[in-house]
Amino acid sequence: MSGRSLPRFWKEAAMREVEGGFAVLLDDRPVKTPAKAPLVVPTASLAQAIAQEWDAQGDRVDPLSMPVTRGANAAIDKVSVQHAEVAEMLIAYGDSDLLCYRADSPMELVARQAEGWDPLLDWAAARYEARLHPRVGVMHAPQDAAALERLGAEVRAMTAFELAAFHDLVSISGSLVLALAVAEGHLSADQGWALSRIDETWQQDQWGEDDEAVEMAEKKRVEFLRAHVFLGLCRV
Repeated sequence: MSGRSLPRFWKEAAMREVEGGFAVLLDDRPVKTPAKAPLVVPTASLAQAIAQEWDAQGDRVDPLSMPVTRGANAAIDKVSVQHAEVAEMLIAYGDSDLLCYRADSPMELVARQAEGWDPLLDWAAARYEARLHPRVGVMHAPQDAAALERLGAEVRAMTAFELAAFHDLVSISGSLVLALAVAEGHLSADQGWALSRIDETWQQDQWGEDDEAVEMAEKKRVEFLRAHVFLGLCRV
């Protein structure tokens, strides 16, 4: 969906079970994606959420107010046709995972990182038998290939719709492990967001808030939480 505002041309949006999933209809006409593919989604909950977004539009359509619809469009038009490429891109985050790159000072920040991130690395080791190792500094050091492969298997097994949401969880947080923890319910979305912001929060505590940075962070937080909601709708 583009950012253009179009006039509303329907009275009622609804969803209907069809072959392959659930379709969204506007006055009994099926909705299509920007690439003209049928907007068919895997769950009734997801279709209902999309229908509600269309119903909530006023006299003109505002695509920016329809995040679930945009997520479904992305899953169908983009992720489904390059599933393997998207999965491999996200798996690559594990080799430079945010949780593994630590400060050497000041000790307060070192302690915050260890307290917040070590339990997640331990969780991944127990859950997937995939131990990632932290290192001090920002220079890249490869992780164990077998551990990355085990994490990668989880990502490759996701549907196109799950992967569309998971993309945002990974790319916004910078962490494959943290995104998996949120996706599996080991962390809430709010907990995951807070843990991904340890460095930024520490800087803010030291130097105060920057209005532009706060505004940008809030936009990312909203997108992170929306991705989590979308992922949930794909599974119920």
